[in-house]
Amino acid sequence: MFSLENIPGRTTINEVSHIMTIMVRVMATDSLKPFWRFLHYRVIMSFSTPNEIAVQAVQAGVKKSHHSLQNLLILGFLGGAFIAIGFLLDLHVTARLPADWGSFGGLLGAMVFPLGLILTIIGGAELLTGNMMVMTLAALSKKISWVALVRNWFWVTVANFIGSIAVAWFFGHLLGMTEGVFLKSTLAIAAAKTHATFLQAFISGIGCNWLVCLAVWLGMAAKDAAGKILGIWFPVMAFVAIGFQHVVANMFIIPAAIFAGQGTWTDYFTNFVAVFAGNAAGGAIFVALIYYRAYRPDLQGTTGGL
Repeated sequence: MFSLENIPGRTTINEVSHIMTIMVRVMATDSLKPFWRFLHYRVIMSFSTPNEIAVQAVQAGVKKSHHSLQNLLILGFLGGAFIAIGFLLDLHVTARLPADWGSFGGLLGAMVFPLGLILTIIGGAELLTGNMMVMTLAALSKKISWVALVRNWFWVTVANFIGSIAVAWFFGHLLGMTEGVFLKSTLAIAAAKTHATFLQAFISGIGCNWLVCLAVWLGMAAKDAAGKILGIWFPVMAFVAIGFQHVVANMFIIPAAIFAGQGTWTDYFTNFVAVFAGNAAGGAIFVALIYYRAYRPDLQGTTGGL
């Protein structure tokens, strides 16, 4: 009869069993208990379940609704500036790559763009697109009023625009970081956004903020900085590589082209309306409303605060 024991040089079943017994005994020793506790916390317990994330998102929305106007303007300025800096980094990585690199160059740019959202979430800032999800989820759960939602969206939009356009003017125009050797890429990116039809920009905005809000969602799942960065990274990288339109990112790149003498503010405003509406639908409907319907029972007892 065939048996592992009959194969020369092979470990017998009894030997394997003996080795496994020793391994189990070693792993069960008191000296390794701290390691297993650490592993359990860092690997098994280091993330929240989807229904727990939904509760956290509602709590975040409630907390944001309590911000003073001063805080909304300060943190909103930072959010716009952070996204603009991420876009500026993307531009500098891709602008001087060989043309025959094709979409791989775009992927490299997409890989560094998430810096903006990482700074926003971990550094602490207010970003319109993420708020389109958490504020809506809080309002649907009846933890904040729709008036509070509109107030937050309005002032964060204003502050994000100021932060983004400040980076476009001071870093992009005055320092020439979106002009000179970078001008061709700046104009090409801006033109691609403003030349899209209203419907195209709207649908592109949906896809963008669906992914951005999922990045925020995954960031909430993690309980440590490294996990948050990893959760944020891939959805943001995906929306940039695909080419979806982000209303706050456009607050940087389109004005940067206008400062360089190309395009008009009318073109920008038309694009803004379409992309804003698309981003709102992507965050409020495709993430907030869907998860609200899925986890509604878990949200009934949610209270404000984090």
